[in-house]
Amino acid sequence: MRNWQVERRKRTRHLIEIGGLVVKSRVVELTGDDRALIYGALLWMADKLQSDQGD
Repeated sequence: MRNWQVERRKRTRHLIEIGGLVVKSRVVELTGDDRALIYGALLWMADKLQSDQGD
């Protein structure tokens, strides 16, 4: 298997695992599977973690 294939599979597995965490946290259920809302919430959370309020 070529190196790029291995890296692609690693990335795919990582993305699936992260998606699983979103599902396990019931965010999908709570938002009615509104992906724009989920994405916005994640962006808000990332912004807060990067700011002084993240401490």
